[in-house]
Amino acid sequence: MFKRIKKPLLLVLCSLYVGTVSAQRLTIAKETIDIGRTGYEIPVTATFELRNKSLRKLRIERVEPDCNCTTVEYPREEIGINEKFTIKMTYDARMLGHFNKQAAIISNGSKEPQYITMTGVVMGDLMDYSGNYPYNFNQLLSRQNELEFDNVQKGEVRTFEMAIMNNSSGTTMQPNILHLPPYLTAQAVPAKLRPGHSGKMVFTLNSDKIRDYGLTQTTVYLAQQLGEKVNSDTEIGISAVLVPSVKAVENAPQLTLSDTTLVFDFGGKKKRSGEIIVANTGKSTLDITSLQMFTRGLKVTLGKTHLAPMETTKLKITGKAAELKKARTAPRVLMICNDPQQPKVVITINSKL
Repeated sequence: MFKRIKKPLLLVLCSLYVGTVSAQRLTIAKETIDIGRTGYEIPVTATFELRNKSLRKLRIERVEPDCNCTTVEYPREEIGINEKFTIKMTYDARMLGHFNKQAAIISNGSKEPQYITMTGVVMGDLMDYSGNYPYNFNQLLSRQNELEFDNVQKGEVRTFEMAIMNNSSGTTMQPNILHLPPYLTAQAVPAKLRPGHSGKMVFTLNSDKIRDYGLTQTTVYLAQQLGEKVNSDTEIGISAVLVPSVKAVENAPQLTLSDTTLVFDFGGKKKRSGEIIVANTGKSTLDITSLQMFTRGLKVTLGKTHLAPMETTKLKITGKAAELKKARTAPRVLMICNDPQQPKVVITINSKL
């Protein structure tokens, strides 16, 4: 015979369950960051990404570094549910050699302190690579963070070499490119890169695997090793412009633009617009088959896509200041048409933000 559970016990069990579910949780994307090599008395900073994964607001009570040579920055206000935030550790680099610095995070998200660690090496004769390798992908340095394959013909195979260098304090890397689309391959040369050594990533574009003419864009990620998690710090933007092969014929159309450059002087305004007159000065119909933007923050409006001989139309381009500030490449508009002399035209936007 089953015994009946008394209501007070049931209430206690439910209360314990709810308390467990709503318990605070603080997650750290990467608990240890190797900042690589730095010079003597040149402070270095590691930025840690964290998230409040609990069902309640989170409060960081304090962050305690393990020595006076390290300072920390952390949010003093409450952190919302599922909200991301950062903690920065800065080491003064006043001692030569390898270092390992920790900081304890005390919050209402955990009964015990949680720890973050920054490592690296301070060198007395550090060579400055900021000019040759200006882009830092978590201590894998590069000369580019954007690649462009321009004026690619169907059936063509193109390669691009991107110089890289291992700037870590003591980790041999196996550089890889993650999230490659079908039309791209990449290979590291050499396959393993020792600390302080340079190499290259060789990208190969197979245009037969690109479906449409015009602009094709993608984002890939430069990783130190296979299996790494991707994030915005390791992004590389890749663009390919596939142009049609238009045969020269008698009485061909001819594209003429009033200008190929627009200047947007925002002067505190949120939006700016400009117009370009598009004309067909040829002897047959001009077909504009593609109109694309290289960056976000632009909007285009074209009056007509088919122009009879001597006919004109207006191309209006509008830029948004807030989004153009975030653009990693120069704002441009791409036009593809059936003019055999210039099947591709690029309109450049000069933004004064």
